[in-house]
Amino acid sequence: MSEARTVASPCTNVCRIDRRSGWCEGCRRSIDEITRWSVASDDERRAILAALPGRTIPKRSLWR
Repeated sequence: MSEARTVASPCTNVCRIDRRSGWCEGCRRSIDEITRWSVASDDERRAILAALPGRTIPKRSLWR
């Protein structure tokens, strides 16, 4: 039987990967973090969540 996870996903259903940072524009996770989430332990999930506040994605220029 699998272990129940209690740490909720930070997914915001805005699923676009920023090419410069490699992070999702919605939740700020990397592709690796997103794909591992379903099998990650709660400790691993908490470590991912702890890294998210420091991740910023530069605003896109309207003049490109």
